[in-house]
Amino acid sequence: EAGLLAGMVLVGSINGGQASNLCTYIAKGNVALSVLMTTATTVGAILMTPFLCKTILGAVVPVDAVGIAKSTIEVVLAPIAIGMTANKLFPKFVKAILPFAPVVGVVSTCLLVASAVAQVAEPIMSAGLSLQLPVLLLHLVGGLVGYWLPKLTGFGEVKSRTMAIETSMKSSAFGFLLAKLHFGDYVARVPSAVSVVWMALTGSMLAVIWRYIPVKDE
Repeated sequence: EAGLLAGMVLVGSINGGQASNLCTYIAKGNVALSVLMTTATTVGAILMTPFLCKTILGAVVPVDAVGIAKSTIEVVLAPIAIGMTANKLFPKFVKAILPFAPVVGVVSTCLLVASAVAQVAEPIMSAGLSLQLPVLLLHLVGGLVGYWLPKLTGFGEVKSRTMAIETSMKSSAFGFLLAKLHFGDYVARVPSAVSVVWMALTGSMLAVIWRYIPVKDE
């Protein structure tokens, strides 16, 4: 179906998810690298998302670039800037609340997942495995490539784990919002809703597994 295809292309084209920063922190990865990658892909998505959709689908997907830029600043860049500034100016306060950050992040992620899935529950059930498997593979293959390509090109274990988490996790909730606002076909938002679930499961599993597998000194 054209709507599902458009939604899948959108999921593959959007930026890395902010939840990847949380999972990297839980996995004891390189959080600075994760934030840098998330920021870079978020800024790049303003241009690359409509470009990739046009190239793959053969038609320009109506995207409000100014609106996306504004949403990107509000949803991603502003919180990152506030967090970095707070850490610089109020290090004691940040250190005091840091132990609670993972819990808040996990609860927030669960709420995002529940919200997206609830809005398109019926189409998700109707699509079945023909939709679940491609979306799952998108995240699994992304994680595998994100891990082994850096390893084979000389990066250390910590950085390779960080890049694997980053490439396996997409900003699916943001993709759901874009599909809802800028895609005419209602079905186009379904892949993003499914992706929210698999993205959270994939990233969380990697984070928990790697947290308890120590890294030898590099």
